[in-house]
Amino acid sequence: MKRVEAYIKKHDLLRHDERCIVALSGGADSVALLLMMQELGYAVEAAHCNFRLRGAESDRDEQFVVSLCEARGVVLHRAHFDTQEYAELHKMSIEMAARELRYHYFEQLRHDLGFDGICVAHHRDDNVETVLMNLIRGTGIRGLQGIRPRNGYILRPLLCLSRQDIEQYLHEHGQNYVTDSTNLEDNVLRNKIRLNIIPLLLDLNAAAVSNIQQTSEYVSRALDVYDDAIGHQRQQAVIEQNQSRLVLDAERITSEPLLFEILKDYGFNRSQVEDIFERLSSGEDAVGRCFTAADFTLVIDRGRIIAERNEEPMKALRIPEEGCYAYGANGTYGANGTNGARGTNEPNGTHISVMLFGRPADFVPSKEPRLAHLDAALVKFPLKLRTVEEGDWFVPFGMTGRKLISDYLTDRKVNLLDKRKALVVCDATNAVVWLVGYRTDNRFRVSEATEKILCLKFEV
Repeated sequence: MKRVEAYIKKHDLLRHDERCIVALSGGADSVALLLMMQELGYAVEAAHCNFRLRGAESDRDEQFVVSLCEARGVVLHRAHFDTQEYAELHKMSIEMAARELRYHYFEQLRHDLGFDGICVAHHRDDNVETVLMNLIRGTGIRGLQGIRPRNGYILRPLLCLSRQDIEQYLHEHGQNYVTDSTNLEDNVLRNKIRLNIIPLLLDLNAAAVSNIQQTSEYVSRALDVYDDAIGHQRQQAVIEQNQSRLVLDAERITSEPLLFEILKDYGFNRSQVEDIFERLSSGEDAVGRCFTAADFTLVIDRGRIIAERNEEPMKALRIPEEGCYAYGANGTYGANGTNGARGTNEPNGTHISVMLFGRPADFVPSKEPRLAHLDAALVKFPLKLRTVEEGDWFVPFGMTGRKLISDYLTDRKVNLLDKRKALVVCDATNAVVWLVGYRTDNRFRVSEATEKILCLKFEV
């Protein structure tokens, strides 16, 4: 008991004026946890999940928990789940389905009751099993620290005790418990480790379990130092960061671990990060190299690493006449909400305004990147706003020869991600009249002979 109380204080898990929910399965670990938390004077209520996976045995466990809580004056909350159906619906294993259902229920209950934590009964042996599982599956430094004392509102006060300590405590208190028969079958990895591998390790060294536990604690303390160093380097390396876009200073990426810690949150795996870092550090020309994760695409640019969220391709917008037109991935609409219709008021979000006016005597063409002035007589309606397509070309303003738009953007050192988002306005003959944000086509320029000017304004 003193060890548990000291462990709670050491890791600042719970104060005596705070309330917690004890996850109570009826097994030895959770029963010991409930008794200890009560004995230490904490205000507790219990929660039990019946996953309906073991027939009569599941109902037996629930009835045991009900009787235990009645005997000890503990408020009990219960939930029943069709775990098999949930697993099939979400295409996951039974184990993962039960875990997801359990923790979602516990958190919802904690939130509704206004409690301060959810205590679960993981102990030292569970932690050792987790470390071995992570090693077998392949893990980085974080996997070697095993189960942590706290994960958000999930608290683990018994990590300082072994299974033997727990059974001895229950024996001394004359407290019985139920046994989940599936824990005695070596049909899943954790059970194989518990029933086969750990006994073998103990044959080799009686202190094996204790040593693995101690090593995981050393790793955890080392991780604090590691995270502090990574955090400092991350601040120096990140130029821009939000939910949709990440820009890094490539020269500040001095180690593969730093790059992995940044990119893992954007869905890039260790193998991809190794490849990216190798490209950066090999000295070869890595500019333009592209890497794709589930939700993000990354490109190595000149001195920068840029990752952007993958978005639905923009649909082409037909512009039949003057007006203001909204433009987006989920459909294109005029300002008045009619598809392709002319609007009178500018809509919110990305839009393009189209208007005609007579050429003033002192007219000077716009130099703003998102504002274009063209000779209205040379441009044929309907216009179309769309992304750049392969083979698109134009005659850049001030030049006489045609140029592929892809080559023009390359010459302007536009990165691959921005190239994919580049937009053009075409007229009815499919001639590109404007590369939006860059340059108009010289064939449609405003000249002394121009009488009417077509004004295009693109705003985000």
